Amino acid sequence: MPHADTPLTSREINAVYFALMAVLGLGALDQSIVATALPRIVGELGGMAHLSWVVTAYVLASTATMPLYGKLAHQYGRRPMIFTALITFLIGSVLCGLSQNMFELIAFRAIQGLGSGGFMPLAQIIIGDLVPPKERAKRQGMIAIVFAVTSVLGPVLGGVMTDLLSWHWIFYINLPVGALALYAIARSLHKPVQTHAHSIDYLGALLLTGAITALLLILALGGTEWAWDSIEITTCAVLAVVLGVALVWHLRHAAEPVLPPDLFGNRTFNIASLVMALTFMGLMGASVFFPLFFQLVMGSSPSHSGMMTVAMMIGLMLSSTLNGRVLARSGRYKNVQLGGLAVAVIAFAVLAWAMGSGQGYLIIEPAIFMLGMGLGLVMPNMTIVVQNALPMARRGVGTAMLAFFRSFGGLLGVTGSGAILAQQIHAHGLEMVSIGGHSASAAPALQSAAVEVYRHAIANMFGTGAVIVLAGLVALLFLPEVVAPTQPAPQAAPCKEQA
Repeated sequence: MPHADTPLTSREINAVYFALMAVLGLGALDQSIVATALPRIVGELGGMAHLSWVVTAYVLASTATMPLYGKLAHQYGRRPMIFTALITFLIGSVLCGLSQNMFELIAFRAIQGLGSGGFMPLAQIIIGDLVPPKERAKRQGMIAIVFAVTSVLGPVLGGVMTDLLSWHWIFYINLPVGALALYAIARSLHKPVQTHAHSIDYLGALLLTGAITALLLILALGGTEWAWDSIEITTCAVLAVVLGVALVWHLRHAAEPVLPPDLFGNRTFNIASLVMALTFMGLMGASVFFPLFFQLVMGSSPSHSGMMTVAMMIGLMLSSTLNGRVLARSGRYKNVQLGGLAVAVIAFAVLAWAMGSGQGYLIIEPAIFMLGMGLGLVMPNMTIVVQNALPMARRGVGTAMLAFFRSFGGLLGVTGSGAILAQQIHAHGLEMVSIGGHSASAAPALQSAAVEVYRHAIANMFGTGAVIVLAGLVALLFLPEVVAPTQPAPQAAPCKEQA
């Protein structure tokens, strides 16, 4: 086995890198591919009332375990933990495919989420270990492209496999891809990494998960299935507060808490986490309604509505490529990020106006493209910012925490905006429409007044997204500039912050 200081060859780095991209693709694809098959799944398994939890259980479990994976990677090493995460995900995939009722599917989706929670933080940690800081932007930028591609391919693949085979295969397809990724990582990621003994805070993770779950239940069901003054809402609110207070107390007294308090003493980490949470809260809270808008308001077919988001993927790819080259030359990122978020805010505002005023694709599509361009200049850089601002001993948990706040922001955005939309729809005496179960001919059949309700409700979501991302832009102004060194410094202190 090579010495720890012996760098991997370029070929080995590329093999590990592409295996990690395959792993990330699995996790991202699993969120989008399932949505298309949900109507068929409900038709066979029943449980329409619990449909949303097929998605929520996966995302919640993934979000809650992200902080743990960073610390576990430091204690047991990167290689064992990426194996554990991937194998757990594949076991969950098999169980999901074998589900006989909705309760089983929700439980097994949570098992999938327990594994996928390690994909993003572990991939970013491993890339940080192998690649010099100035080169990381090129590698990290590919992550945004992977998510963009899977967001477009997921609904298409889900529909094709469900129609030609069965919904079970949207889970079984993970097995061959996951096996290839396991083989590539086992063959190439053999460089030893110094490990550190840690006490894993399982109690803290349990308190964190419980508080988040109670909050999500209030956001998702309040005002629709549960009245705001109902005993269910009151119980969840009390539970969220009690668990939240217990978590804060626990974090201050635990030896190695799941959310390390010392990280929050780092100004760069705090601002980076806030910016990422706000950015993804706005992005996920608004962009999840693209298919709904195109199908119900514009009258597009499901397949055509999926193609309408390709513009965002192209924008992400172009800006991520440009971003990597700029950072590799200068080592500075802040002005690029400011420009990216500013473009994203403008794109959100244009989309809100265009949707609300009945503009066509000639206005909406360029705005979607600009949204992708703006976000592609922000997301990859922020991981590099945090890694450069923390010492090696804290890089893993810091990277995992950044992924946690990004996922948590997206989770709040999706749940909260979905709840707001549902309230607006119910306020007009309408019922929520299932995107996946709507045929292409159904949208024109909706009454004109109903279409207008959906139009303005979705436009409001994009207006809210613009405000949230603008708050992220304001927070970004206070982020210190951390100049990326040209070579890795495994044991170095945090990089110098430039005013």
